[in-house]
Amino acid sequence: MKLIGIVGTNSDQSTNRKLLQFIQKHFADKAEIEICEIKGLPAFNEPKDKTAPAGIQELAEKIEAADGVIISTPEYDHSIPAALKSVIEWLSYSVQPFIDKPVMITGASHGSLGSSRAQAHLRQILDAPELKARIMPSAEFLLGRSLQAFDEEGNLVDREKIAELEDCFEEFVLFVEITNALLKEHHIRKVQNKDFSWK
Repeated sequence: MKLIGIVGTNSDQSTNRKLLQFIQKHFADKAEIEICEIKGLPAFNEPKDKTAPAGIQELAEKIEAADGVIISTPEYDHSIPAALKSVIEWLSYSVQPFIDKPVMITGASHGSLGSSRAQAHLRQILDAPELKARIMPSAEFLLGRSLQAFDEEGNLVDREKIAELEDCFEEFVLFVEITNALLKEHHIRKVQNKDFSWK
């Protein structure tokens, strides 16, 4: 199984990057996970020809080719970072690679709530008609107080959190398999709404 993990921030010191790196290493026997950055991608500006910049197109191609996607988001002002929202706007406005794509949402934050409100907002966003992602239901992984959550080697130190993450990841692998099998079996085709406009 091939997955991609999207670091949902442009921060250089993000614990969400650390979380995805731990997931990549810890579940290496279950899936090949490529970590993708959104740092340096331009802000969305709604070009008339709906052509996304090269970095966005490259990310879209990786999403298309993957069996599933893991997005790890911090929480800024009770929501997702502007950089992540901008990337999602690019993708929904141009090539729409999230349509029917299985997605798992995780999040780490310095506070005790573990990006719970940001994750709720991200679920709403990914469920929009121009995105139509297949979001794993009834499961979330929240890592609070993330500055103290990792050791020097980047491993999670809380065994209960590791067990919780293992349960979530196992469920996601099953969700990816079932979702993709269902889509293949019923020949559900992705619909590109080329006439879409937010105006």
